[in-house]
Amino acid sequence: MGNPTGFFLTVGQAHDLQSADVLIADIEAEALLVDKADDADERMRAVLKCQGIEPVIPSKSNRPEPIDYDQHLYQARHLIENFFAKLKQYRAIATRYDKTACNFLGAIHLAAAVIWLN
Repeated sequence: MGNPTGFFLTVGQAHDLQSADVLIADIEAEALLVDKADDADERMRAVLKCQGIEPVIPSKSNRPEPIDYDQHLYQARHLIENFFAKLKQYRAIATRYDKTACNFLGAIHLAAAVIWLN
């Protein structure tokens, strides 16, 4: 449905894989749609396969041998991008208006709840 399963706040210059380690630890799904930037064998693909989850991750352009993925299923990733677009419509979130991480994460949870209810 494009709704997130959880939130994890990192520093601004951190790579997405740092939060992915936390978020995929206890996830239950048949397949996980992931952005091309998270194409990492040990940190994503191996962990997901150990959990019995099919990784749907397109290969980076610099990978020597591209890995096949379900392109039809990956098209549903636009639902996730649509959620982030709706979330960024809230000015306080798009501009990181809150000064503390706790308040910012609270604002994200509140905005996400409003989006889910609509």
